[in-house]
Amino acid sequence: MIQATTTEYKHILVNEDNIPFIKGTSMKVVELITSIHVYGCSPEELHFQYPHLSMSQIYSALAYYWEHKEEIDADMQQRFEYAERLRLETGESPLAKRLRAKGLIK
Repeated sequence: MIQATTTEYKHILVNEDNIPFIKGTSMKVVELITSIHVYGCSPEELHFQYPHLSMSQIYSALAYYWEHKEEIDADMQQRFEYAERLRLETGESPLAKRLRAKGLIK
């Protein structure tokens, strides 16, 4: 069982690692916000993409984000840098090498 702390936001809890997530789900606020930044989703589009979330949960997550924007933006940046570092360390996949050799990708 996850230890969580309540917040002043009805649908947002903070886990033991101080990461906010949507109550009753495993979705972190940062994951929902990433969908907005990457795909430009509106709250209604988020509800379509994540039908297990209610509009109330989505708006609660958005309100939490705007009140904690700097720390969540920093979390997104750290996640991006980690993924980029892994991508560079891993190098090109064997499939990509074969496709490149056949001229199917650049």
